[in-house]
Amino acid sequence: MSTLSEGPVARLLREKLSASFQPKHLEVECESHLHNVPKGAEMHFRVQVVSDAFEGKRVIERHRLVNTCLAEELATSVHALRIDAIPTSKWDGQKQEESPTCRGGFGK
Repeated sequence: MSTLSEGPVARLLREKLSASFQPKHLEVECESHLHNVPKGAEMHFRVQVVSDAFEGKRVIERHRLVNTCLAEELATSVHALRIDAIPTSKWDGQKQEESPTCRGGFGK
């Protein structure tokens, strides 16, 4: 996603992830439009981060690193974060799977 079309929260997530992990590849996508939120809201995100910082770490450890990096945003403006944290040695250009359709909350 182009940083020109990103909103301020997406830009902030990109900046923080870039500074913390020096990623070989980074995608930050706001998926709020897929959910029942006000138009223009930035609350639901997916990130794909490929970094040497994840080498030798289990998935849960990689997710914790990302959650720690974005702790302030997760405590305030970000409602949902889908994380794909990949060690550089394991990345072969794969894309994240499409997000499921929002069911309106509470399994509706």
